[in-house]
Amino acid sequence: MIELILTPEAWMALATLTMLEIVLGIDNIIFITIVVDKMPVHQRNSARRLGLLLAMGTRIGLLLSITWIMSLTAPLFQVLQHSISGRDLILLSGGLFLLAKSTHEIHDSLEQATESAPNLKPRGFIVTLIQIALIDIVFSLDSVITAVGLAEQLWVMVTAIVISVFIMMFAAAAIGDFVSAHPTFKILALSFLILVGVSLVGEGLDFHIPKGYIYFAMAFSLVVEVINSRVRRS
Repeated sequence: MIELILTPEAWMALATLTMLEIVLGIDNIIFITIVVDKMPVHQRNSARRLGLLLAMGTRIGLLLSITWIMSLTAPLFQVLQHSISGRDLILLSGGLFLLAKSTHEIHDSLEQATESAPNLKPRGFIVTLIQIALIDIVFSLDSVITAVGLAEQLWVMVTAIVISVFIMMFAAAAIGDFVSAHPTFKILALSFLILVGVSLVGEGLDFHIPKGYIYFAMAFSLVVEVINSRVRRS
């Protein structure tokens, strides 16, 4: 066991997998940020931390049951000559949930912007955690499958997940505060979630959209919005 830990290949796999877990966790941070934003201010940091801990627990749990995860690819039934598996159902449900949730949040944001005195209803702590836990399952599928494909040792996969989640914990509060203080960035973040939702629905229907295209579109949109923000301040 000690020899496996000390090998350069294991450390290289750990570093690579940790970076990929952080990248794959960006959409998770965005979702948690948007959902937590409607909670009372004093509960937001706790909800963010618990949400990310739930994400970590979900990923490790799915990782330990990887045999069951792989069995989800077996066809369950057919719709219009298209085979639907358990994984497809999870991705379709998660994608549709993200589309509905993001559209609802954009509508609420626009409605509040047109009201002179916005009537915000704080969201319950338990309800928020349930939403985060459900979507964590969807986001964790890609993360776990990526981990299994890149590393052979279980300790490498689990360690990479733990390190990436703790790094995201430090970034989540800053991202949340920034998004809350800048409404245009909040709309942009919700648009990212719509893009992720469309991608999940496509994956569930066997229409594979390369992740690089999605992350490039997000990065390009973010750069444009940063430029717009500086121009407005000028």
